[in-house]
Amino acid sequence: MDDYPLLNLFLTMLFLFLWVLWFFLLFKVVSDLFRDHTLNGWAKAGWLVLVILLPYIGVLVYLIVRGRSMSERDAKQVKESEAAFRQYVRQAAGTEGGAGGAGHVNDLARLAELKDKGHISQEEYEKAKAKLLA
Repeated sequence: MDDYPLLNLFLTMLFLFLWVLWFFLLFKVVSDLFRDHTLNGWAKAGWLVLVILLPYIGVLVYLIVRGRSMSERDAKQVKESEAAFRQYVRQAAGTEGGAGGAGHVNDLARLAELKDKGHISQEEYEKAKAKLLA
């Protein structure tokens, strides 16, 4: 351990960290390229060639030129996934008509109302009720 000083160990760790950070940034740029729907195929291919052939310059130029739209796409994706999650939770919890427990209660109440008004027969009511509860 005497032939490898502590400063060299810290520098090695720093270079390893920067190397991993660089690959993370490179993958982020490449994934953003393929996620962007405003670019056509030739523009994506051009950016990809620039990023692969001149990786440091290509990624820095991409971040300078398209950094703002990159963050806007990230924010849009987060909003869309959050809205989809909320929709799924509402559907699973039954706060929308026809799905879940509260939806069944509302449907049964409507069926009973239709039966009471004479719009459906007792037999139709029983069939619809069995279908809802199944």
